[in-house]
Amino acid sequence: MKTTFSIIKADVGGCPGHSKVNEKLIELAKEKLKEAKEQGIIKDFFVTNCGDDLELIMTHDKGENSEEVHGLAWNVFKEASELAKQLGFYGAGQDLLKDAFSGNVRGLGPGIAEMEFTERKSEPIVAFMMDKTEPGAFNLPIYRIF
Repeated sequence: MKTTFSIIKADVGGCPGHSKVNEKLIELAKEKLKEAKEQGIIKDFFVTNCGDDLELIMTHDKGENSEEVHGLAWNVFKEASELAKQLGFYGAGQDLLKDAFSGNVRGLGPGIAEMEFTERKSEPIVAFMMDKTEPGAFNLPIYRIF
């Protein structure tokens, strides 16, 4: 069976400013992904942040561009943005460019990276997350590693 690894991120509002996602928003996202895991939508998850971007790291067996998984992420971002607005956080929902979900989050504002693979007994994965930078920022560190 193939496993899909999805990282979907969006700026849902920061406090203070562009520096961090508030713990209340992270807890909200964790609760929503826990419910999704219990419902069998995803297999596992981790919620974190990079700067003011809320990062949803999920594994599932739905394949890349899954409407169900992307819809889950979209709903988490919408709810987190609403909470950020209620709390008066800076830039609440600024990455959510559309009002309606249309099957996947591509083009709606959130950033996404997905890959599908056949999982082995030990399958470590490293994810480089960034906010307000370009992928070239990792060129020298990765060059030195290899």
